Amino acid sequence: MADNTDNTVTGAGEANPVPRKSSWRYIGPGIVVAATGVGAGDLVATLIAGSNFGYTLLWAAVIGCLVKISLAEAAGRWHLSTGSTLFDGWASLGRWTTWFFAVYVVIWGFVYGAAAMSSSALPLQALFPDVMDLEWWAIACGLLGLVFVWFNKYAVFEKVMTVLVGVMFVVTVYLAIRVTPNLGDAFAGLLPVLPDEKDSILNTLGLIGGVGGTITLAAYGYWVNAKGWTNTGWMKVMRLDNRVAYITTGIFVVAMLFVGAELLHSANVAIASGDKGLVQLSDILEDEYGSATAKFFLIGFFATSFTSLIGVWHGVSLMFADFVARYRGREGAPASGQEVASGSRERSWPFRAYLLWLTFPPMVLLFQGQPFRLVIIYGVLGAAFLPFLAGTLMWLLNTSRTPSQWRNGPLSNGMLAIAGLLFLVLCVKQIWDQPWSEFF
Repeated sequence: MADNTDNTVTGAGEANPVPRKSSWRYIGPGIVVAATGVGAGDLVATLIAGSNFGYTLLWAAVIGCLVKISLAEAAGRWHLSTGSTLFDGWASLGRWTTWFFAVYVVIWGFVYGAAAMSSSALPLQALFPDVMDLEWWAIACGLLGLVFVWFNKYAVFEKVMTVLVGVMFVVTVYLAIRVTPNLGDAFAGLLPVLPDEKDSILNTLGLIGGVGGTITLAAYGYWVNAKGWTNTGWMKVMRLDNRVAYITTGIFVVAMLFVGAELLHSANVAIASGDKGLVQLSDILEDEYGSATAKFFLIGFFATSFTSLIGVWHGVSLMFADFVARYRGREGAPASGQEVASGSRERSWPFRAYLLWLTFPPMVLLFQGQPFRLVIIYGVLGAAFLPFLAGTLMWLLNTSRTPSQWRNGPLSNGMLAIAGLLFLVLCVKQIWDQPWSEFF
């Protein structure tokens, strides 16, 4: 969201790159980041917001999309304007960024791997209840994601993600239409009004912050490079792509808020938080509209969960490969954005090692449950990542590390500052809410 939109300045790796016109035929990384960022947890959180408050917090879901647009655009602009990756930028800020990322990505990947596999398994077990237990469905999903990402390059990965996003889109929009939303109340929900309940401000901030992605926002720049976009000639295309990403995300979350408002709020029905809430919703849909609609929803639920799984398997593995390459040093190597575009990172041993880390060690948690202390550390690190991302992007994009033509303008700085403050408040709340007395 930089204020300068002239794409004719010189970018790293190519002198005077020819600007590409914004065109729908180039769209790709945005679809990937939208699919990865919107997981089952995001949908159920939006459902619960709709069931608790009706359409009152529709405006918060919209603002959440705008905030994430600014973060993803900043990450993509750094990659295109400098020819380097986000990890190169972080490393230039000091060794503390390296330590934070290293600890974060190891613990986060271990816990997230189990959560992603379980989330993908839930709708499959509901669709085929007599085939096998949830844990084995989860293992099958993890292995499928591993094999798919291991043997396919970005181009195939993007095509499959696009198909699954199409399934998600059809299912969520169908449900939103089927519940017959009250459009008058929906438009009224665009006015920034807080629910008249305890902790309404923190609940509202949580909804804004939870719309579409955490570390996947940082992975966006890597997918931009993997698409072959490596210089400022692609800046306009990247911005269109990024807007498509969060318009798509907005449609998903608004549609689910409609379902929560009409199907749950009006009937005063409560569902569980977490992925199991979506299984409950399928039972409600079956009672209300028949088994065909319930099964259709479960297919969309699987598409939502599995896109998050393979998106993280690919995107975060790319980031880990870049982290290892930066740690080992690459004197005389080409700019890292071009390395990502060449596909060499997807064939590297760090990429595949992290794929294995996401898949096999977390399987232990499927049978034994998640260790209490590890879950607390995971929650704290996860809460700290988005303030870290917003703060470091502001730092990088306002200094000489970024070519002057592509540094932040007032709009970008304002949006990143809002994002940073929002996520800092949510981080403090997350840390405060942890059961620290039981930790020690």
